[in-house]
Amino acid sequence: MAKLYFRYGAMGSSKSANILMVRYNYEERGQYAVLLKPRTDSRDGERKIQSRMGLSASAEYVDEFLKEISTIWKKENTEYRYQGKKVDAVLVDEAQFLSEAEIDTLSDLVDFYNIPVICYGLRTDFRNRLFPGSRRLMEIADVIEEVPTVCWCGKRAQCNTRYANGEIVRRVRRSCLAPMKAMWRFAGSTTKKENYGKKLEQKMKRAPGGTVKLWKRSKI
Repeated sequence: MAKLYFRYGAMGSSKSANILMVRYNYEERGQYAVLLKPRTDSRDGERKIQSRMGLSASAEYVDEFLKEISTIWKKENTEYRYQGKKVDAVLVDEAQFLSEAEIDTLSDLVDFYNIPVICYGLRTDFRNRLFPGSRRLMEIADVIEEVPTVCWCGKRAQCNTRYANGEIVRRVRRSCLAPMKAMWRFAGSTTKKENYGKKLEQKMKRAPGGTVKLWKRSKI
């Protein structure tokens, strides 16, 4: 029986690498897994998913995929095709940016077409609040799994933190990436410490864009 999966993790937990490896596993067995991403995800360019370790693959947009199959897939069919190939699974990256309606439609592929759907994404934003897509997945997914990663302090990373000019950013549009140099992962206890001190600063010398001073609020 097919299931809806939600695999979430903090920034830098290799979610994109994971989804690309899952796709490869399907291909290795002669099966077709449709690779999808939200149209709002433009970090790696259009119609492309790329991991920080260098893996990459072409992807389709979720809205286009759902629109096309809504006109050609019938529940009475014995197999379901996309771009001329039988679909064995649907893989979605950056699922936090999907709408609740899109998540519900993806769940219909599981319930009515018996096609497994595996979604990867962030659970919460830099304010530790659930994204709409992630909230819906937490509500209806059959299997919820964490993709673990580690904070700079050595603890399990659970939170995502935006920073710019060496300072944590507390207020900015959650979908806005342009003004920020990076979005990084931290343990919850670390983000709450305004005076964590020089020890952490030394550990984070390798951070993209320079050192992040956790104890100083940004004016952005």
